[in-house]
Formats: sequence, structure tokens, C-alpha cells
Amino acid sequence: MQSKTVLITGCSSGIGRATAEAFLDADWDVYATARNPADVETLGNRGCTVATLDVTEDDDVERVVDRVLDDHGRIDCLVNNAGYAQFGPIEDVPVDAVHRQFDVNVYGAHRLARAVLPHMRRRREGTIVNISSVAGRLSFPGGGVYAGSKFALEAMTDALRAEVDEYGIDAVLIEPGPVDTGFTERAEKEIEGVERSGAYEDFYDVFADTQAIGGGGPGAVAPERVAEDVLNAASSTKPASRVPVGTLARASVLGRFVPDRLRDQAFSLLDRLT
Repeated sequence: MQSKTVLITGCSSGIGRATAEAFLDADWDVYATARNPADVETLGNRGCTVATLDVTEDDDVERVVDRVLDDHGRIDCLVNNAGYAQFGPIEDVPVDAVHRQFDVNVYGAHRLARAVLPHMRRRREGTIVNISSVAGRLSFPGGGVYAGSKFALEAMTDALRAEVDEYGIDAVLIEPGPVDTGFTERAEKEIEGVERSGAYEDFYDVFADTQAIGGGGPGAVAPERVAEDVLNAASSTKPASRVPVGTLARASVLGRFVPDRLRDQAFSLLDRLT
């Protein structure tokens, strides 16, 4: 029986790396990709097939998808994991930074989905797993650009799920809360490029404590925990449409059902307390 094949983006660290290892341990043929091939070299040593892939480049996407199909003739699962967080108050984030955020987090996933769907439709099976976030269900001050990209990814996945159902294809959203990865280190680098107006210094004071934003601390889950849910979604004949990962994630998504006025008051109180 031919083993199944998965293509995963953003495997240099964190969730992407843990996901590649989880699929490998489950005897899948794993294509682990990253912008810098040196970042996934150790995954290659473990048995993954590694490839250079910048999800913002159409040529990269076409080349890698064609390679998988040439090698195996099938792509059973696509995991759109590549992404990062652009934090900062809406006024302070330059427009070109918003474009970059959406190019990676939204358009990158769209490029990969468009590339693999014709093949999946012909075979009438396959799973697309999009790594979202609780920020895709609940926005927060200083996270509007990042949350906006995840809201968009969630909306696109909801539409996709209905569109491809008749072809036997599943579309799944994985929604982690805080994850114990290097996520906040990248976020700190991105926030250095904002144009600080001087009007939102309270936000920057809170952001200096990265555990207040996420990516570590109490309640954070290990990337292997997220990878487990990704593998389960890819292996299931009837996966859930959404999978919140971790206790904080399951609790946080309930916040979207709180009236806007009360939620805004809660954010205001949190700002005063911090």
C-alpha cells in the first residue's frame, strides 16, 4: 500500500518542525519546506524530503508542488503553516507591513491551495489544513493586523470547505492559543518597523512583556501538541472543521460571543491593570 504524502510550509522551527516530525513518525512521505534550506537540514537527516519554498513566490510554489507530484504522483495533505505576527496599533503599522503580513499569512496559503486542488479534485480526496489562531476568532488591541490576516484565512477556509466537499476534499482550521515557540521573537523584530506615533505607549509597555502577548508562559502548549491535532485532522475520514488547541484557546474563542461593549470594557480594564 502506497504511503501518504504531505507538503508542509514553514518547517524551520516550532509548529512546522513538530508537524513534520509527527507525520514522519506516522510513516507519511513528508515534504518539509522553508525559505532557508539550512533551517530544515536536520529534518532531511531524519528522513523528510526538504525543499526551499517562499510562499510569497509563485514560481517556488509551482516548482515544489510539481516536484511532489513527479516523485509520488499524489499530495494527500497540504499543511499551510508558514506565517508570522505583525503586532502594533493600527495607526502605527505601515501599509507595506500590512501587505507583507497578508502576503505570507493569507495569500501564501491561497497560492498553495490553488496549486494542489486540481490534483486533489482529480483523485477526489485530500485534506488542506490551515494553521490559524485564536486570533482568527477574537481580535485584540495591538493585534489587529495579525488577527485580520487570520480572520481572512478563517473566512477563506470556511468557503473552501463547502466548495470542495463534493470532491471528497476536507479543509480544516487549527486554532492554537499561546504556543511555546520562537513566535514572539519574530514578533519583536516586526514591531521594530512600526512608525510609533506616540499615542499608544501603553501598548508598547505591555508588549515589552512578551508573555502578555503569547508564545510562552502559563497556559502555553508545546508545538508537538499542535502537531498531534494536525496529524489527526489529516488522518481522519471526517475531521472537525475547527480544532482549538489548548485550554486557553478553547476558552478564548468564547470571547467572540461576548457583546462588543463588554469586550471593549474588558480590554480597557486590562490596559489599566497592566
